[in-house]
Amino acid sequence: MQTGKQYDVIIIGGSYAGLSAAMALGRSLKKVLIIDSGKPCNRQTPHSHNFITQDGEKPAVIAGKAKEQVLKYSTVSYIPDLALSGEKGENGFTITTQSGENFEARKLIFATGIKDTLPDIPGFAACWGTTIVHCPYCHGYELRNMKTGILANGERALHLAGLVHNLTKDLTVLTSGKAAWTQEQIAKLDQHRITIIETGVVEIIRNGAQIEAVLFSDGSKLQVDALYAAVPFTQHSGIPASLGCELTEQGHIKVDAFQQSTVPGVYACGDNAAMMRSVANAVYSGNVAGAMVNKELTDEQF
Repeated sequence: MQTGKQYDVIIIGGSYAGLSAAMALGRSLKKVLIIDSGKPCNRQTPHSHNFITQDGEKPAVIAGKAKEQVLKYSTVSYIPDLALSGEKGENGFTITTQSGENFEARKLIFATGIKDTLPDIPGFAACWGTTIVHCPYCHGYELRNMKTGILANGERALHLAGLVHNLTKDLTVLTSGKAAWTQEQIAKLDQHRITIIETGVVEIIRNGAQIEAVLFSDGSKLQVDALYAAVPFTQHSGIPASLGCELTEQGHIKVDAFQQSTVPGVYACGDNAAMMRSVANAVYSGNVAGAMVNKELTDEQF
């Protein structure tokens, strides 16, 4: 367990990506501290899919098993806390937490995820992650053949429409405003018999977490069993940006093929650094980050 406050690596975020990185480092006997606030982005999602050997399992069960396995490595420590700030020093980095603790490490790995910015539509948040979802790969099979809506506009809506149309033909795109497409794009939607509704969405009618209908500003309703929504996001942690990590145009932490950010000694993995939001990708990118940080530490010592 924790001995002292100096580490080879501090991993901020203890969900799938962070735990995967910690396992790679723990197996190489690196002294690692995981700082985790306990608020994974998918905490409302009842089941995880498209992750081989774990298809249909509850996300908390996967994370709990992973944490149990990772903490069996004696050089890995874990604290439930929120990392508030970070500073780069002469020999590495210092992380300050909400509880007032300071921890030092030669390298940092951010597995902090992202925070969805949900629209201020009554009923939306209660259904998010269950019957209002973001990803056909994560949820589409379970929602197949259902009466489905897509709450999006522009290129994102077209992207989702193509993927979801393969899963259900009862499909309506809700732009909640003027449709931002060319005539050719509208013709493609018409060709596939995808209805477009531009009227503003004002409420999600639901029964618990089950969406039942969408209420529009003109008082009309559309009955749906599932809704895909393209929502904006922000970085869950502002520390990478404060350290100088560059972000992509989409808002992800910019990393190379080895999960190295634009700041030497700082790595990022999982949803905060990738467009593909999935448990499988988080585990993969975390494993790469852990291995690459171990290589960098080894190269500096050997």
